[in-house]
Amino acid sequence: MQDEISLSRLDYAFARFITQLSVLDPEKAKKFNPIIAQLSYAQSQGHSCIELNTAEQGLVLASGMADDAGKCPLVLENKQLYLQRYWSYECQLAKKIADLIATERSIETPDTIIEQYFPVSMATDWQKNAAIRAVKDPFTIITGGPGTGKTTTVVKILALLQEFSKQPLNIALAAPTGKAAMRLQQSIGQSKRTLPCTDEIKQAIPEQVITLHRLLGARPPSPYFKYNNDNPLPFDIVVIDEVSMIDLPLMSKLLNALKNDTRLILLGDKDQLASVETGTVLADLTSALPEYTQELKKSYRFSGHIKTFADAVNQQREQDAWELLSQDHAQVCLLKDDLIDYITNKQVAYLQLISEGAEFTSCFVAFNAFQVLCATRQGVNSVDDINYHVAQKLKEKKLIQSSGEWYSGRPIMIVQNDPVLRLYNGDIGLCMPDTENGGQLMVFFIMPDGSIRKYMPARLSNCETVFAMTIHKSQGSEFNEVLLVLPESMNPILTKELIYTGITRAKESLKLTTNKTVFLETIRRRVERSGGLTNRIKKMI
Repeated sequence: MQDEISLSRLDYAFARFITQLSVLDPEKAKKFNPIIAQLSYAQSQGHSCIELNTAEQGLVLASGMADDAGKCPLVLENKQLYLQRYWSYECQLAKKIADLIATERSIETPDTIIEQYFPVSMATDWQKNAAIRAVKDPFTIITGGPGTGKTTTVVKILALLQEFSKQPLNIALAAPTGKAAMRLQQSIGQSKRTLPCTDEIKQAIPEQVITLHRLLGARPPSPYFKYNNDNPLPFDIVVIDEVSMIDLPLMSKLLNALKNDTRLILLGDKDQLASVETGTVLADLTSALPEYTQELKKSYRFSGHIKTFADAVNQQREQDAWELLSQDHAQVCLLKDDLIDYITNKQVAYLQLISEGAEFTSCFVAFNAFQVLCATRQGVNSVDDINYHVAQKLKEKKLIQSSGEWYSGRPIMIVQNDPVLRLYNGDIGLCMPDTENGGQLMVFFIMPDGSIRKYMPARLSNCETVFAMTIHKSQGSEFNEVLLVLPESMNPILTKELIYTGITRAKESLKLTTNKTVFLETIRRRVERSGGLTNRIKKMI
């Protein structure tokens, strides 16, 4: 059992509630209670289930609160104990994938048309291989690191599918966050222009990318969506980017909302962090379905010391990674300057532009060129710690004038979806004078379609300052320069996937603040979550 110090009040309360509903006598109830508390804790840590020994299994079955068919609050299956809801999510997701794969497809793929998009090459063309399989298969996962051309490949796939179709296809493009949606939309627009096809084919490929919640028709504050098994999405093809960020419940609801004849294409980096919530969906799917997984292995823009460093971290070659980091290369190195002074100096460029009255887009580009990514939210070297001290230092240097929460130059991140304002968790904006409104402070955002929206600060209650953000929040983003800040001592959140994700946000240069002990131990650790999705899919296929 997990040390009880880790358990929350919610874990204790839930365990007490389930225990009171059980038919166990007081003596057995005392042993049953900590099992349920551990299950609640495990679920909050991203696990779908926990594994029980023989005695614990007997106790759970005797409680009257569990079965293996999903008719009780708990499900005990193959030594694994689930909350009924998460067991159902796994079952629904596995069955829907099996149904999609079983759907017949009969598309002729003439070599001449394939070669039109992918000229014959002596070397292995990973993008071409992925495209051929995606055209033939009803379900495809395309995975690969930064710069391997996932978006370029999927745009060519959509063009090929339209070439082979007798009528226009209804295509949906989506991503987990507004930030990821905006990046995908920009990439698709750029890739479409270079397609070797007619304008008619190009026009048939949509450019608008929306969030998954918007695609499914979120109905806040309820957990339900407009589109579901009874009211499926009307699309022929659905493409989802940044799938590593999607948790088990959301992926289950997405698949449940698809028609059985919908073609599904998932894009993502299987080596990145799993979702903050339950499950490791992308990793589980690639493990369970290798024949439906196409990995792009050649990077076209991610190279040099950053790529070498990322590969060493991803492959858990910790000594090689530390040696690379210690070489003091211009592209990858340890930060030798004072942390707060360095970050503060990096803010000068965009703050100067704001003070000069520059337009929002220029200010935002300057701000977004550099980003601090932290492993933790609280404590020394955390998001909260850095955001506070950088703001204080900027005040001391008179780079910002702050008499309250809002001031010109304040960068903020939305931390809770607000469909009314069309702002979503992870969206970043800048507070600055509105030259069209007498210099009144407004908060400006670039929307996924490239338009700019502005809001009065008082309307933005669910936001926080973002001189620094967590690595989790940075998923789906890229920055010219990244400063990766690790805590001074080990923390349960530190894993090689966390570091790899932070590294791969950097396009041109990367600096780290860490010590050797913490860095090496972090690289040795992997994300490990308990769940049965992989085996469940394998049994159904």
